[in-house]
Amino acid sequence: MFIKLLLISAGTGIVILSISRLTTALSSRGRIYTTDDVPPQRVAIVFGAGLWHDGSPTPILRDRIATAADLYFSGKAEKLLMSGDNRFVDYNEPGAMRDYALQLGVPEEVIVLDYAGRRTYDTCYRAKEIFGVERAILVTQGFHLPRALYICDALGIEASGVTADRRVYRRGSMLYWNTRELLATATALWDVHVKHPIPVLGDPEPIFPEN
Repeated sequence: MFIKLLLISAGTGIVILSISRLTTALSSRGRIYTTDDVPPQRVAIVFGAGLWHDGSPTPILRDRIATAADLYFSGKAEKLLMSGDNRFVDYNEPGAMRDYALQLGVPEEVIVLDYAGRRTYDTCYRAKEIFGVERAILVTQGFHLPRALYICDALGIEASGVTADRRVYRRGSMLYWNTRELLATATALWDVHVKHPIPVLGDPEPIFPEN
């Protein structure tokens, strides 16, 4: 009996995860581009993706930053909103993202930092509520874009996505990220349709105050 219940629970979980992933994948169809063909927007949102022990960006994060830099240099985005986690004194994702972008030649005045982008949901929520973003290009890898697009849409940001897959990533790394994405996607649907959590907020800091 216990084994039967365990199998039923596992099967139900797999169905829920699969439906969640399919839902976001279908909602993103026709809205994922390359840096060359994406329609221009004033803001590109760059999502955090972890740091090494020395505080430098991981390869996945470096590729997101480099892709965002390309959008700026090609005139596809005026400002780059770099959002990541900074809950701990020795962990500063947005700062590391800015430093790497500066190394790539992006002017400092183009970069806007969001220090409370702890999750994709938080980044999208704060982009709208704190930074006044209503339309944006989302910059991340293909495995993450459907969820990011779905969340931003649900929270009132008209979004398109650009893939930041600039290399072949290690198999173990991709297994981790794709497994994590399955769980995160189900959580995202729960958040936007049921739970409606409020992330860390603060005073408005509109990127374009004249708007």
